[in-house]
Amino acid sequence: MHAKRKLAVALGAVVAPVLAISIPASSASAHGYISSPPSRQAQCAAKTISCGDITYEPQSVEGPKGLTSCSGGNSRFSDLDDDSKGWTVTPVSRTTSFNWKLTARHATSTWQYYAGGQKIAEFNDNGAQPGETVSHQVNFGGLSGKQKVLAVWNIADTSNAFYACIDVNVGG
Repeated sequence: MHAKRKLAVALGAVVAPVLAISIPASSASAHGYISSPPSRQAQCAAKTISCGDITYEPQSVEGPKGLTSCSGGNSRFSDLDDDSKGWTVTPVSRTTSFNWKLTARHATSTWQYYAGGQKIAEFNDNGAQPGETVSHQVNFGGLSGKQKVLAVWNIADTSNAFYACIDVNVGG
Protein backbone atom coordinates (compact mmCIF):
# COMPACT_ATOMS: atom_id res chain seq x y z
CA MET A 1 0.00 0.00 0.00
CA HIS A 2 2.85 2.36 0.81
CA ALA A 3 4.32 1.80 -2.69
CA LYS A 4 0.95 2.57 -4.31
CA ARG A 5 0.76 5.89 -2.45
CA LYS A 6 4.26 6.84 -3.63
CA LEU A 7 3.30 5.96 -7.22
CA ALA A 8 0.11 8.08 -7.00
CA VAL A 9 2.07 11.04 -5.66
CA ALA A 10 4.70 10.65 -8.38
CA LEU A 11 2.04 10.45 -11.12
CA GLY A 12 0.25 13.48 -9.68
CA ALA A 13 3.49 15.45 -9.77
CA VAL A 14 3.89 14.61 -13.48
CA VAL A 15 0.24 15.13 -14.54
CA ALA A 16 -0.41 18.45 -12.74
CA PRO A 17 2.24 20.46 -14.65
CA VAL A 18 1.05 18.97 -17.96
CA LEU A 19 -2.53 20.04 -17.17
CA ALA A 20 -1.39 23.49 -16.18
CA ILE A 21 0.46 23.88 -19.47
CA SER A 22 -2.36 22.55 -21.64
CA ILE A 23 -5.21 24.62 -20.17
CA PRO A 24 -5.42 27.86 -22.16
CA ALA A 25 -5.28 31.12 -20.29
CA SER A 26 -8.56 33.02 -20.35
CA SER A 27 -8.62 36.24 -22.29
CA ALA A 28 -9.22 39.54 -20.59
CA SER A 29 -12.93 40.00 -20.03
CA ALA A 30 -13.02 43.71 -20.24
CA HIS A 31 -12.31 46.74 -22.28
CA GLY A 32 -14.78 49.60 -22.81
CA TYR A 33 -18.07 51.05 -24.01
CA ILE A 34 -19.93 54.36 -24.26
CA SER A 35 -21.74 55.12 -21.02
CA SER A 36 -23.34 58.42 -22.07
CA PRO A 37 -25.35 59.09 -24.02
CA PRO A 38 -26.31 55.50 -23.16
CA SER A 39 -25.07 53.08 -25.80
CA ARG A 40 -27.04 49.98 -26.64
CA GLN A 41 -24.78 47.86 -24.42
CA ALA A 42 -25.18 50.37 -21.55
CA GLN A 43 -28.95 50.03 -21.94
CA CYS A 44 -28.60 46.23 -21.83
CA ALA A 45 -26.40 46.39 -18.71
CA ALA A 46 -28.93 48.71 -17.02
CA LYS A 47 -31.69 46.26 -18.09
CA THR A 48 -33.54 49.10 -19.81
CA ILE A 49 -33.81 46.67 -22.75
CA SER A 50 -33.95 42.88 -22.49
CA CYS A 51 -30.74 41.46 -23.99
CA GLY A 52 -28.64 38.30 -23.89
CA ASP A 53 -24.98 37.93 -22.85
CA ILE A 54 -24.17 41.59 -23.45
CA THR A 55 -26.14 42.41 -20.28
CA TYR A 56 -23.21 41.08 -18.25
CA GLU A 57 -20.36 42.16 -20.55
CA PRO A 58 -21.12 45.65 -21.93
CA GLN A 59 -17.38 46.32 -22.24
CA SER A 60 -16.64 43.26 -24.39
CA VAL A 61 -17.86 44.20 -27.89
CA GLU A 62 -14.55 43.53 -29.63
CA GLY A 63 -13.93 42.54 -33.23
CA PRO A 64 -11.59 43.11 -36.15
CA LYS A 65 -11.00 46.72 -37.17
CA GLY A 66 -13.12 48.04 -40.01
CA LEU A 67 -16.50 46.52 -39.13
CA THR A 68 -19.74 48.51 -39.22
CA SER A 69 -21.91 46.37 -36.93
CA CYS A 70 -22.96 47.29 -33.40
CA SER A 71 -21.99 43.77 -32.25
CA GLY A 72 -18.44 43.97 -33.62
CA GLY A 73 -19.25 40.83 -35.60
CA ASN A 74 -19.69 38.82 -32.39
CA SER A 75 -22.76 36.54 -32.66
CA ARG A 76 -23.03 36.40 -28.83
CA PHE A 77 -23.89 40.11 -28.92
CA SER A 78 -26.23 40.06 -31.95
CA ASP A 79 -28.96 41.77 -29.88
CA LEU A 80 -26.99 45.00 -30.43
CA ASP A 81 -27.55 44.77 -34.21
CA ASP A 82 -31.36 44.55 -33.86
CA ASP A 83 -32.67 48.03 -34.73
CA SER A 84 -36.23 46.96 -33.82
CA LYS A 85 -35.51 46.27 -30.13
CA GLY A 86 -36.90 49.59 -28.93
CA TRP A 87 -33.62 51.24 -27.98
CA THR A 88 -33.95 54.46 -26.00
CA VAL A 89 -33.20 57.43 -28.26
CA THR A 90 -31.38 60.25 -26.45
CA PRO A 91 -32.00 63.86 -27.51
CA VAL A 92 -28.63 65.54 -28.17
CA SER A 93 -27.32 68.87 -29.43
CA ARG A 94 -25.54 69.31 -32.75
CA THR A 95 -22.29 69.03 -30.77
CA THR A 96 -22.42 66.31 -28.14
CA SER A 97 -20.03 64.67 -25.66
CA PHE A 98 -19.61 60.92 -26.00
CA ASN A 99 -18.19 59.37 -22.82
CA TRP A 100 -16.36 56.05 -22.78
CA LYS A 101 -15.99 53.93 -19.64
CA LEU A 102 -12.84 51.81 -19.95
CA THR A 103 -12.30 48.70 -17.86
CA ALA A 104 -9.01 47.78 -19.56
CA ARG A 105 -7.01 50.68 -20.94
CA HIS A 106 -5.40 49.69 -24.23
CA ALA A 107 -2.93 51.79 -26.20
CA THR A 108 -5.11 53.60 -28.71
CA SER A 109 -4.61 54.55 -32.32
CA THR A 110 -7.92 56.31 -33.08
CA TRP A 111 -11.48 56.84 -31.91
CA GLN A 112 -13.97 57.11 -34.76
CA TYR A 113 -17.62 58.13 -34.95
CA TYR A 114 -19.98 57.35 -37.84
CA ALA A 115 -23.56 58.51 -38.47
CA GLY A 116 -25.69 58.78 -41.57
CA GLY A 117 -23.35 56.43 -43.43
CA GLN A 118 -20.31 58.71 -43.03
CA LYS A 119 -17.45 59.31 -40.62
CA ILE A 120 -18.35 62.44 -38.64
CA ALA A 121 -15.35 62.56 -36.26
CA GLU A 122 -11.96 60.99 -35.59
CA PHE A 123 -9.59 61.54 -32.69
CA ASN A 124 -5.98 60.30 -32.97
CA ASP A 125 -4.29 59.19 -29.74
CA ASN A 126 -1.04 58.12 -31.49
CA GLY A 127 -0.70 54.96 -29.39
CA ALA A 128 -1.24 56.64 -25.99
CA GLN A 129 -2.89 54.74 -23.16
CA PRO A 130 -6.17 56.44 -22.18
CA GLY A 131 -7.49 56.96 -18.66
CA GLU A 132 -10.47 55.12 -17.16
CA THR A 133 -12.84 57.54 -18.88
CA VAL A 134 -12.53 59.28 -22.23
CA SER A 135 -14.76 62.05 -23.56
CA HIS A 136 -15.02 63.37 -27.13
CA GLN A 137 -16.95 66.38 -28.42
CA VAL A 138 -18.55 65.23 -31.67
CA ASN A 139 -20.18 67.63 -34.14
CA PHE A 140 -22.95 66.14 -36.30
CA GLY A 141 -22.49 68.74 -39.03
CA GLY A 142 -25.58 68.86 -41.24
CA LEU A 143 -27.16 65.71 -39.76
CA SER A 144 -30.34 66.08 -37.72
CA GLY A 145 -33.14 63.92 -36.40
CA LYS A 146 -32.82 60.28 -35.37
CA GLN A 147 -29.35 58.85 -35.97
CA LYS A 148 -27.59 55.62 -35.04
CA VAL A 149 -24.02 56.50 -34.13
CA LEU A 150 -21.34 53.82 -34.45
CA ALA A 151 -18.42 54.60 -32.15
CA VAL A 152 -15.17 52.69 -32.72
CA TRP A 153 -12.16 52.47 -30.40
CA ASN A 154 -9.20 51.26 -32.52
CA ILE A 155 -6.49 49.58 -30.46
CA ALA A 156 -2.91 50.54 -31.39
CA ASP A 157 -1.11 47.22 -30.87
CA THR A 158 -3.68 44.68 -32.14
CA SER A 159 -5.86 44.25 -35.21
CA ASN A 160 -9.00 44.67 -33.09
CA ALA A 161 -11.35 47.47 -32.15
CA PHE A 162 -14.22 47.95 -29.70
CA TYR A 163 -17.65 48.93 -30.98
CA ALA A 164 -20.64 50.77 -29.52
CA CYS A 165 -23.87 52.02 -31.08
CA ILE A 166 -25.77 54.95 -29.64
CA ASP A 167 -29.26 55.98 -30.74
CA VAL A 168 -29.69 59.76 -30.67
CA ASN A 169 -32.05 62.45 -31.91
CA VAL A 170 -29.87 65.35 -33.07
CA GLY A 171 -31.54 68.67 -32.27
CA GLY A 172 -34.52 66.86 -30.79
